Amino acid sequence: MTSCTVRVAEGPEDVDACFAVRKEVFVVEQGVPADLEYDALDATAVHVLAVAADGTPLGTGRLLHGADAAGRTGAGPEVGSLGRLAVRVAARGLGVGAALVRGIKDAAGKRGLTAIDLHAQIGALGFYERLGYTAYGPRFLDAGIAHRAMRRAF
Repeated sequence: MTSCTVRVAEGPEDVDACFAVRKEVFVVEQGVPADLEYDALDATAVHVLAVAADGTPLGTGRLLHGADAAGRTGAGPEVGSLGRLAVRVAARGLGVGAALVRGIKDAAGKRGLTAIDLHAQIGALGFYERLGYTAYGPRFLDAGIAHRAMRRAF
């Protein structure tokens, strides 16, 4: 486990760091088109950033809530939507992803949410299961990558 701090993005520099990690992981590494990676929901999402002790960005994720989340989950206003979880290659396997998921759960709780949905890449199902999420529904493609919906109530 690496030492990192997870916080809600504070200001444009933090949001830029979140977007840079997403570009590195999704656009460059996984080949997701940039016009699919960034969307209008970024403007109202809660962005969470993991940084090393020296301030280097290690990972990010976002939380949709309210109408934005309902549009993704099909659930009521009490269910948030976790997405765009990305950890830089050098920080993988060190607990950064789990720390980000916990940070997003904390941000959701502060907004009165009682559950979180997410769309997990098939290869990440075990990761989310270990964090208390349960898969439901069929596989589907998102940006050409196989996913399943998952949910955790808290």
